[in-house]
Amino acid sequence: MTTHQANSVRKRPVNLSLNEDIVAQAKALTPNLSSVVDALLSSYVAQKHHERLNKQEQARSIASVWNGFNEQSGSFADEYSSL
Repeated sequence: MTTHQANSVRKRPVNLSLNEDIVAQAKALTPNLSSVVDALLSSYVAQKHHERLNKQEQARSIASVWNGFNEQSGSFADEYSSL
C-alpha cells in the first residue's frame, strides 16, 4: 500500500493490548506511532497473503503432478479394488 493510498483510507481507533515498555520505547523513536503500526500491519498482511497464495499454488502443483502420475500409472488402489 503506498503512502497516498494509506492517507486516503478511512481510519478508526482500535483497542490493542501491547507491552507498555515497548510502546514507550517506540513512542520515543517516532512522532507518529499509529503510522508506524499501520505500516507494519500492512506489511504483515501483505506477507501473509503472499504466503497463502504460494501455498495454494504449491498445492495445485502437487495435485497436478499426482494426477499426471495417476493418469500414467493408475491408482495404487486399483490392484486391490473389487469394483
